Amino acid sequence: MTPAMRVRVAAQFKALGEPSRLSLMNLLFAGERTVGDLVAASGLSLANVSKHLGLLHRTGWVTRRKQGLTVVYGLADDRTFGLCELMCARVRAMADAEAAATAPAKARPRRRRG
Repeated sequence: MTPAMRVRVAAQFKALGEPSRLSLMNLLFAGERTVGDLVAASGLSLANVSKHLGLLHRTGWVTRRKQGLTVVYGLADDRTFGLCELMCARVRAMADAEAAATAPAKARPRRRRG
């Protein structure tokens, strides 16, 4: 990987490195949505949703198109599903391992001396 490519890859991960943006992406997995739909479903303010969608659009994660006076957003690339499945599986496995490491050990039956 060239230095320029590393910079571009880091920028892509940085765009996804914000929980609100991940929430918006998650909402778009079900299909295209208007900004108003995303505001209502996410609980974020209009300004916040617009800011995050702008960054996701500039970095190529989402598409936008005008439908009359409405702007509709969607996922730009179906490979996004695979990336999210991979990362979610990794996070689940890490959480399971942490839970197993912190779980109390099962009580072992005592051996009698005799």
